[in-house]
Amino acid sequence: MKKTEINSIEIARLAGVSRSTVSRVINNYTNVPPATREKVMRVIEAYNYYPNLSAQVLAGKKTRTIGLFLIDAGHVSSDMLTNMLIVNVIEHASALGYYVLTNIIRNPSDSDTCRSVKEIFYQRRIDGGVFIGAANHEPLIEDLIAEGFVAAVVDQELPGHDEPNRITANYDNQTGMELAVNYLADLHHTSIGILNGDMKRLSGRTKYEGFQHAMKQRGLAVREQWAIPGDFHKESGYQAMTRLLEQSELPTAIVAANDSIAFGAIRAMKERGLQVPGDLSIIGFDDHALSSMHQPALTTIKVDFPAMLQQLTTTLIQTIENGTITREPIVAGSTLIIRQSCSPITPK
Repeated sequence: MKKTEINSIEIARLAGVSRSTVSRVINNYTNVPPATREKVMRVIEAYNYYPNLSAQVLAGKKTRTIGLFLIDAGHVSSDMLTNMLIVNVIEHASALGYYVLTNIIRNPSDSDTCRSVKEIFYQRRIDGGVFIGAANHEPLIEDLIAEGFVAAVVDQELPGHDEPNRITANYDNQTGMELAVNYLADLHHTSIGILNGDMKRLSGRTKYEGFQHAMKQRGLAVREQWAIPGDFHKESGYQAMTRLLEQSELPTAIVAANDSIAFGAIRAMKERGLQVPGDLSIIGFDDHALSSMHQPALTTIKVDFPAMLQQLTTTLIQTIENGTITREPIVAGSTLIIRQSCSPITPK
């Protein structure tokens, strides 16, 4: 039979103790005799009593819940990398005794969307939030940080913004691009293009800057017509490669801003009867879960997402529980993974 709702006053009456004693038992205070604690707990368990969350929040207690906000126009369910990021945050938060409330933000500029996200923070339904996929400067996130809420942002760099409630985690994109360009140059490629990511996001900009720097270091020219704009999704890679293939002169190798872009680019080539790496070498970035199984298996720059997200989630929760803490910069390392999508060319 379904039990009727019960409150702490009823628990106290049934256990034959004061309401303050019930409160001390619930909050695990040490100044409660073991026999009394056992008596109260028997009643609590018999009636499936759980303290009212709103009352606990008003009393200044933590919800032990963080928010995970994915800013994406509509590619979340089909993207394995995004799903891996979600699972990593949930896994690490759970290990620390925290729940994760997830939300997809389709348009962070929409006033109703911003209002509903802010409401989650203001109602204290969460103790802090992780944001993935945001533009480098996202007004919604900046408003929340200005109000004192704890926010952990993946892929953000704003010089002069070092608030104690702002936690950031970034990718070492310069090293990653150096690895990619150096590998292609060592295969004797001198005509190298790039399929770029979303330039509103920090990674889009820093990957292109890293590419430019690496090319300069090897004495190679960056040709503007071979730097194709896009975003970080497969369809963008397909469209970018389609535009590149319309040119009369092509590079011999391409660096893709992530593996999803590379997948789309390879599909565009195959539809036109071109081979990877026979006609054009392609190197990706991230080491997507499907990269090793792709045809051809994709050479790529592996990013240590699990370690980065573990540190980010842990730091967020430590900040929630302890306030300002001394913390090291969170940066995801990069390593080159060589597979079958690149091949050497004969030097001229």
